[in-house]
Amino acid sequence: MHLAYPAVLSVLLFCTGLYGVLARRNAILVLMSVELMLNAVNLNLVAFDVWLSRAAEETLHSGQALTLFTIAIAAAEIGIGLAIVLAVHRNRGTADIDKLRDTAEGQGPDEPDGRDGSDGASDSDAPAAQATGPAAEKAEATA
Repeated sequence: MHLAYPAVLSVLLFCTGLYGVLARRNAILVLMSVELMLNAVNLNLVAFDVWLSRAAEETLHSGQALTLFTIAIAAAEIGIGLAIVLAVHRNRGTADIDKLRDTAEGQGPDEPDGRDGSDGASDSDAPAAQATGPAAEKAEATA
């Protein structure tokens, strides 16, 4: 079998994972996309190991050994990542990366849309202001 077939497959898997990391907003889907990218790298490592072992007389199978280490690191990464996502979901109530990023940039729960509360809005209007505030700021930032 030619080296091009697994290489093209791994490029397609890696590009799919990269698209998932860049386009998804859910943290769990981002972690799944990272796993897809790591599996593409593992496929490349094994394919090149088989290809190089045919050329060399003494085979060390270093690509396959490195793949096993990558699988172990990926398992630890997904375990820790899911634990962090679940803890954040319990505290904040969402796994949306954009909402978590907005909170980390300095918008606290007291001032969700940058208002100081002097515009006469009552407490019953607060949930509506929270829903439209960050979206309006994002629209202004992208315009």
